[in-house]
Order: sequence, then C-alpha cells, then structure tokens
Amino acid sequence: VQLQASGGGLVQAGDSLTLSCAASGGLFRSYTVGWFRQTPDNGREFVACFSWDGKAKLANSVKGRFTISRDSAKNTVYLQMNSLKPEDTAVYSCAVTTVVWGRVTEEEFYRSWGQGTLVTVSS
Repeated sequence: VQLQASGGGLVQAGDSLTLSCAASGGLFRSYTVGWFRQTPDNGREFVACFSWDGKAKLANSVKGRFTISRDSAKNTVYLQMNSLKPEDTAVYSCAVTTVVWGRVTEEEFYRSWGQGTLVTVSS
C-alpha cells in the first residue's frame, strides 16, 4: 500500500485544519493507520491512529482538539485538527501497521510511510 498525506498549511493559533491520508495499492480496512509528526528538534511523535475495526487512539497532547476518522469508500483517513497551537507545528506523516493495539503508538511497527505534509501554526 502507498500513502499520500495532504492538507497541511500555514494557519494561526486557534484555527483548524484537516489532513488527509489517501491509500493506493491496498485497502485501509486491513490495517491500523497512524498519524505521526516530526520537528527538527524532536523525533517522530505519535499523534493518532484508527484501527481496521474502528477503534481510535489519540495522544494526550491532542485529545479534545484532534479527531481521526476513516472513509472506507475513499480509502482515506482524516485527521481533523482544531484549536491549533504553535507547538503543533511539524511535518505530519501517515503510515500503516498490523501490530497489536497495545503497541500502536510505537513508530517502529509502522511501514509504508507517505510523504509528509507541513503544518505551521503561527502565534
């Protein structure tokens, strides 16, 4: 499966953005799809994921502000980001995993990383 992330941009603090992760060459319903973000100073950080059977998990830092959802007909997973903060500035990437649910926040279990999309939040 090949993934393509899109939807990033430059916004002000408090604004919203919706990121899309579109798949080709495979079906999302076979995988858990995860969103991670990376800044120059930090490694890749787990943001959210959506499982093949409809479960969702969000990082504590984004709970209450971000939601993740899937459109199976479009083979796309969305990351709705509200109340954005400057500390949300990062390159956001998506990937897939089949790891057990208890380890879905761990980057090393993901593959098929798509090209990331840059989100910049100004204060």
